[in-house]
Amino acid sequence: MTAVQPPEQPEHPDESSIPDEQWEAFLREAAEDGGRNAPKEPSARARMVTRRLREQDEAVREQATEGNGRRRWRKRAAKPQPSLPPGWRTGPAWREMNGRSRRRRTVGSVIGVVLAAALALVAVRPSLLLDRLPGRDHGSRTSASTLPAETAPPTSAPGAVDQAGPPTRKDPFLGSPAQRWADGADAIEVPSAKAVGWMGQADMAVALRRVKEFLVGANLDPAVLRGGQPTSVLALLDPEQKHPDELSDLRRSLRTPDRRYDPLQLVTRFDPAQVVLAGDVVKVRGRTTFSAGAAGEVRVHADYTFVYPLVRAGGKSGGADAAVARTIIRRDLTFDLLDPRTWIATGGKLTVRSSGSEFYNTECGVHDGYFHPVFPDTAPTGAPATGPATDPYDRSKSVSDDHSKGCGTVTRT
Repeated sequence: MTAVQPPEQPEHPDESSIPDEQWEAFLREAAEDGGRNAPKEPSARARMVTRRLREQDEAVREQATEGNGRRRWRKRAAKPQPSLPPGWRTGPAWREMNGRSRRRRTVGSVIGVVLAAALALVAVRPSLLLDRLPGRDHGSRTSASTLPAETAPPTSAPGAVDQAGPPTRKDPFLGSPAQRWADGADAIEVPSAKAVGWMGQADMAVALRRVKEFLVGANLDPAVLRGGQPTSVLALLDPEQKHPDELSDLRRSLRTPDRRYDPLQLVTRFDPAQVVLAGDVVKVRGRTTFSAGAAGEVRVHADYTFVYPLVRAGGKSGGADAAVARTIIRRDLTFDLLDPRTWIATGGKLTVRSSGSEFYNTECGVHDGYFHPVFPDTAPTGAPATGPATDPYDRSKSVSDDHSKGCGTVTRT
């Protein structure tokens, strides 16, 4: 009979039962971490408890496998749970938990620093926060949103705008309601064409496009604004219109302007020797409508306000902080589209039935064919202003043909 040798006991019962490979890995990880979060080697008491719990687990597994070795069909029993507490002497758990804790502390510190910096910046420049409050009319061109197109006559003048400072070449519409208006030709949105009176839908679409071309050529063409001839405008007008002197009068006024023959009644021009546009944007707001008139007649009504930012020409214009003047022009025009079968008219041409204009912030009593803006750092040099003070941005009032009020003053530009 072969004697059964009892299992060899360790020379020292308290000796660690960690395999050499795990212990070496433990040492390497602790060295890499600097020993700050390394777990401590379990005590002798802890090792004894671990060994006893392992022995209990082995006894449970041996009882579960006793029998005659024959396989039986039954429901699968739940897997015996080890007696070791969860996470006991497991490797990565402590590193993972401590790692998450460090990440939380790091993220929290970063958020705190960013929040403190943001609060300090708002304290220095509160406009960064206040300018984004709903319902606030902003004075900065870059932060304000464009107003939707005007589809009906306004019922009142636009409200006051925060004056963050004088307008500059970089921000020429600062402090103006026009800051939120659309730019240039894009602001002239003609209505959708439809058949009306003697004109079909296609012909009406062409006529509306020509009305827009007239408005752009007379008020937005850069060459015309610099004092050039409005060639495209003259080409759109009907030489056979009911008022035969209209076209000839305009041509005469462009040649030799004076008080009676003034091209500014239809065309916007500035003296290039005195002023130039501050940038390339003119702000525009208004609307176009059309309706049937008398037999063989369709009328198109256009009511628009143009805002021109200007600086002095040449060496007087200065740099980015040069003084900026804004001249505001309102045009109220009615065009006739006449059927050549009914009227003496040229097909495809426009007839100006009526025209009304209002000019704001230009020298009084000057009739040389140019507008002359008054800059905020100089006094007017034209005739004295004797008329009432007027808000040039108030489009709720109709353009008056009564010129007896004379040249007045503006409440704002």
